Amino acid sequence: MDSLAQRLGYDAHAKLLIITCDDLGLSHAANVGVYESLRHGLATSASLMVPCPWARGATGEYRGDDVGVHLTLNAELDLYRWGPITQAPSLLDGDGGFPRTLADLWDHADLDEVRRECRAQIERAILWGFDVSHLDAHLGALEFRPEFFDVYLELAMEFRLPIRLSGPQTEPLVGFPFRALAAEEGAVFPDELLVTSGIGAGKALFDGLDQLRPGVTEVAVHPAVDSPELEALAPDWGARVDDLRLLAGNGPLAAALAVAKVHLIGYRPLRDLMRRDLLRPG
Repeated sequence: MDSLAQRLGYDAHAKLLIITCDDLGLSHAANVGVYESLRHGLATSASLMVPCPWARGATGEYRGDDVGVHLTLNAELDLYRWGPITQAPSLLDGDGGFPRTLADLWDHADLDEVRRECRAQIERAILWGFDVSHLDAHLGALEFRPEFFDVYLELAMEFRLPIRLSGPQTEPLVGFPFRALAAEEGAVFPDELLVTSGIGAGKALFDGLDQLRPGVTEVAVHPAVDSPELEALAPDWGARVDDLRLLAGNGPLAAALAVAKVHLIGYRPLRDLMRRDLLRPG
């Protein structure tokens, strides 16, 4: 069976990399940093946090960029809060926002409310005019519990959108074969996810280029411009600013990608492949 790279029209030995800017819509600083990275830097995709305060602002600046939906069920920052766009009591913590932790979400969320909320986030992005390219999950909330993963996969198939999944080495740790389940349904997803330690992808990305294997790898970054707003809301603001510098089109990363012979792609080719495959009989 052809590899994902071959199905996308590349040689079997090609190294393909998706650089996705997470947290579009989180703040004005994030919106500026993400769009700058997409249009003038090395980023190839982004994902929108529909419930966040600056999501509507991201809509106003959208120009057809490769943007997916960052399905959001947590609000992890202490002083900066956001919550469901549907009536979802089980998705609220004590101060009116989404739960701060995955454990709180997984312990208390009603799955019907999770499904309704996530579907509403996708539909709102489409209503706002985004040509949605893929789905991924904020903090991995939908990936590492079987009952939540069922919702994730169901929505991917309903909207015929590729999804972000952790790499094969995480399946034994998680305890169920989520990649195999997704493949059986016809979902398309990258071969690998380059793991970073929190916000700030620079070291992991530079270190990972030498180890990059043939196929499609994704790395998530969180670029934002330095501003009083960002410094006030995000304790990790410095790492977000570093990610913006990392993605500069004429910086060290561009040279490193060229040396490693890595091809940059977005999520739309994966979406087009998935939709073609789903239309094929049999």
